[in-house]
Amino acid sequence: MRISVSFKEDVAIMALAGKFVAGSDGPFLRQKVKDLIDAGAKKLVLDFTEVPYIDSTGLGFLAGSRVTAQNAGVSVVLAGVNQHVKRILDGVRLTPFFVLAANEVEAVSMVNANAAQNADSNPPKAAKARKKQ
Repeated sequence: MRISVSFKEDVAIMALAGKFVAGSDGPFLRQKVKDLIDAGAKKLVLDFTEVPYIDSTGLGFLAGSRVTAQNAGVSVVLAGVNQHVKRILDGVRLTPFFVLAANEVEAVSMVNANAAQNADSNPPKAAKARKKQ
């Protein structure tokens, strides 16, 4: 599996290429997501356009990355998920936990909209503290 990371304004795009199978792929990709979050990324697109196959290791990575991102307040959108990968997600009932986009352009638009919606529904902690007084 190959990974490339690029940025479109404040959106980190992690493009994956190759089969996502057992081995070092899952831990390596999970660490890359964590590194992006630690560096301050708040919007993340995982581009699956070049991923023809995923196994349980890949599913574990996706589930773990989603939880890590959610806990850090990061919006995540999956782009370019093919029918095989979608069938696997559907089969283990993970699809509802992800936002799916047809391609990278749509994903960037969706992750920006999700981040704006999350910001509106989660006021800064200082604002919450003032409301309590």
